Amino acid sequence: MRTALVQVASPAGEPAAERRDRVGDMVADAAGADLVVLPELWLPGYFAFDSYAELAEPLHGDTVSAAREWARRLGCHLHMGSVLERDEQGRLFNTAVLIGPDGEIVHSYRKIHVFGYRSREAELLTPGEQVATVATDLGRLGTTTCYDLRFPELYRALVDAGAESVVVCSAWPAARLAHWRLFTSTRAVEEQVVLIACNAVGEQGDGVRLAGHSRIVDPWGEVLVEAAEDEGVTFCDVDTGVIQAARTEFPVLADRRLGRVPRSTAARTPSRKEA
Repeated sequence: MRTALVQVASPAGEPAAERRDRVGDMVADAAGADLVVLPELWLPGYFAFDSYAELAEPLHGDTVSAAREWARRLGCHLHMGSVLERDEQGRLFNTAVLIGPDGEIVHSYRKIHVFGYRSREAELLTPGEQVATVATDLGRLGTTTCYDLRFPELYRALVDAGAESVVVCSAWPAARLAHWRLFTSTRAVEEQVVLIACNAVGEQGDGVRLAGHSRIVDPWGEVLVEAAEDEGVTFCDVDTGVIQAARTEFPVLADRRLGRVPRSTAARTPSRKEA
């Protein structure tokens, strides 16, 4: 699976239409990839909170429509990062979208864990609720977004739903780059998946610098590729056969007990006399 990670900067003052066209040109540079991945909320810029209401759009809006054409033109799967989705009730969501080679939306995911630490995401956006995976020609994929990396239960739920690879779109700050590397590697190893993580770059909001360092990690924890801090496209050939090979050779997922222990064998609280 030839994969392209497209790191995008979202500088203040760049009109949305111009940014959309510029990112379209970057996606075109990823020609030849089976899977192209963009970062979180690249159109508004994650930290451009005052623009959220203005730039939110339905999933049939201009940004998703443009991305569908990019995927169709390249004949690839395009994980277009996430968009600010406005639903029919006017609620806003941070929604990741996966598009197939025919230009059709094959999967979408509304970010469950909205971020509140020095961020207005939790104030402005509605958390998603659904955990699901999708079968593709590239294997069964799950998707999560940025802050979700800190919640292993979500990744375990994706594996229970059949995920073999998990795509992460993100706007992760440079101040916590060490955490980015730690969590992307940990989620890959503990869930025995290929973890494909694309991060934003540049400065956003009130001088927040994004970390870049988009990376792909296999189930053994091997970092197959890691980008730098600049805009651009990073390619990596991923042998997805490593997923089943790792799960067969080291069947840790089959040895799970918590969450599967029958109620009758659960540890009981000792009586006062026993204690």
